[in-house]
Amino acid sequence: MPTPPARPLNLGPLIMLSAALQFAVMNLTIKLLGASFSAWHIAFYRFSGCVALLLILFGRTGNPYKGFNYKLLVLRGLNGSLAFLCIAAAIKLLPLSTTMIIFYTYPVFAAVFAVWLYGDRFRASEGGCILLVVAGASLLFEFQLPGSYLGEFLALGGAMLFGLTVTLVRSLRKQNGPVVIYLFFCSMGMLITLPVFLTNPMLPETGQQWLLCLAMVIFSTAAQVSMNQGFFYCRSWEGGVFMTTEALFSVLAGVFLLQETLSWRVFVGGGMIMFGVAALSVFSARRSAQS
Repeated sequence: MPTPPARPLNLGPLIMLSAALQFAVMNLTIKLLGASFSAWHIAFYRFSGCVALLLILFGRTGNPYKGFNYKLLVLRGLNGSLAFLCIAAAIKLLPLSTTMIIFYTYPVFAAVFAVWLYGDRFRASEGGCILLVVAGASLLFEFQLPGSYLGEFLALGGAMLFGLTVTLVRSLRKQNGPVVIYLFFCSMGMLITLPVFLTNPMLPETGQQWLLCLAMVIFSTAAQVSMNQGFFYCRSWEGGVFMTTEALFSVLAGVFLLQETLSWRVFVGGGMIMFGVAALSVFSARRSAQS
């Protein structure tokens, strides 16, 4: 793997932290849109807005859909779209902080899918990290209220689907740039959600709702571009560790802006998940360096 370029003034970590913060703002806009917007409507506005923005930015220089392995691009797009729908629905049912902590179990699913698709193998240290994350996620599940129960499983399902999405990108990025991968993702999401939107169209009714929809599109696109750029200045495992701060930023937003309360389950289970994910990234990086 080529050596990443020099990182003046710790540029890589700063860009990754910026991307994590922007994703957290996107999550906050989803929560603030309220019950009047379903997950399908939120997803339609996010995907269609991002497609329009990407075509404006990159469509003037050629065909932005030109890529390689279109079947895998479409599959990745469909899978990622379903993951976002699950997370958007979970955010509406659960506290923002709990949703994002559960979602950040996705590196475990990515590791499992890598074993299935690419024949990767776990070392004992990596297996221990995975067990720690699973234990932390289990601690977050409170099998009491039906709404909470559904939200927890939606968040976990989103994490599983996103883990598969991340694994598929491993094959796509060999011949495709980040723009075409993201454009197919948004385009597939727009096509999935369009029939539901047309069946029950819903337009923002207030200036605040229009502003929230616009902010969701801008911050999601800016976050994706920032994350892709950040990987030019830091190793993949480093970027993954820095991106886990999205969960921290979301927790802080939930506590200070939405007045969410944190139970001991969130503190302990969330800490286990974040530590396990960070350690898994480090151990995986060491194995790659030795191979």
